[in-house]
Amino acid sequence: MPSRLAAATTATGLATFALLYAPQPVLPLLAAEFGLTPGSASLAVSAATGSLAVAVIPVAVLAERVGRRRVIVWSVFASAVLGLLLPLAPTYPAFLALRVLQGVATAGVPAVAMAYLADEAAAVGAAIGALIAGNSAGGMVGRLLAGVASDWLDWRAGLALVGAFGLGCAAVAALLPRGKPVVRRPGGLRVALSDPVLLCQYAVAVLGVAAFVSLFNVVAFRLTGPLGVSAGAASLVFLAYAAGGACSAVAGRLADRHGRAPVALTALGVTALGALTTLPDELVLVAVGLALFTGGFFAAHSVAGGWVGARARVKGPASGMYLFAFYVGSSAGGTAGSAAYGSWGWPGLVAVVTSWLALAALAVVVARRLEVTRRTGGGSPRCDRGTGGSSRTSGPRSAAGPGPVR
Repeated sequence: MPSRLAAATTATGLATFALLYAPQPVLPLLAAEFGLTPGSASLAVSAATGSLAVAVIPVAVLAERVGRRRVIVWSVFASAVLGLLLPLAPTYPAFLALRVLQGVATAGVPAVAMAYLADEAAAVGAAIGALIAGNSAGGMVGRLLAGVASDWLDWRAGLALVGAFGLGCAAVAALLPRGKPVVRRPGGLRVALSDPVLLCQYAVAVLGVAAFVSLFNVVAFRLTGPLGVSAGAASLVFLAYAAGGACSAVAGRLADRHGRAPVALTALGVTALGALTTLPDELVLVAVGLALFTGGFFAAHSVAGGWVGARARVKGPASGMYLFAFYVGSSAGGTAGSAAYGSWGWPGLVAVVTSWLALAALAVVVARRLEVTRRTGGGSPRCDRGTGGSSRTSGPRSAAGPGPVR
């Protein structure tokens, strides 16, 4: 992959998810300043992810008309500018309004980046890998910048630093080459909504990310409260994202070898084990549990996204629906989980999270049985493995499925 495309792609991922999740580590500080409960403070994250979920499909349609590159570049710039305005918000409603706008602005990247790279990159796997690496690193860097800076200065300065970081990345993202004309394929959305196996993967996305965002929305409240950790030190829990990036890559290879269903079920089991490990008020156990929880979630998300890419006959709409489901889960589930923590404490939240993960595992089992039934019943064979079996699973598979959005 040309160095210019690689640099611009990585910068796009870095900026997008650094800006999207930057408020997460400073939620306790927002709650203290504006007199909020954990559930109300979590709206600082959910407002952006919710508006992104609503906007992702309309923005994808817009990109078909005005060009994918233009939508990606303007999305990153607009999101960075709004990030610089966040510290100036005089009230919490004004802050939330800016976050809603930032979510809409951010939608351009997840909506069209995969399709753009599939058309533009000679080495599609390397291009998608650069985007996903940027996603993972950006999600971690944005949270660390905001959290550590808030310890030295305040939350406003922390968010301003993330906004400046995003603006610098946006300048590099502008180096993306002009895209090829878009080829439209009608009827894809109907197919993406009528395949029950795909519907099961959307359910995994909703439930898995709801569990994940819920825990990370309120972990800072627990660390800075009962465990007595400073806000800056608490933000170091987001280093667990490094485990997530590694586990998602390993899960993809294991799914190719052993099948998607068993790997997804194992990953969801590890995620639940990680949540349970955090129950004791011991900092070491909380750290170990969060690492297991993060690695398991990203592995499950990677397998589900790859399953969508291998299964879907029309990739773009299926990927868009998966992302829509992902961000609905992040927004609605994240707020619901934060409210559960406010009402029942950490044990209550863990109970809610593990129940969501159990439902996600049930969706995986149903999807696997549907594929087996269709294959043995004489239907079109679609193996749940990434290699071998159906030729649909070969080729530039990584470009078809939605990448991990941190």
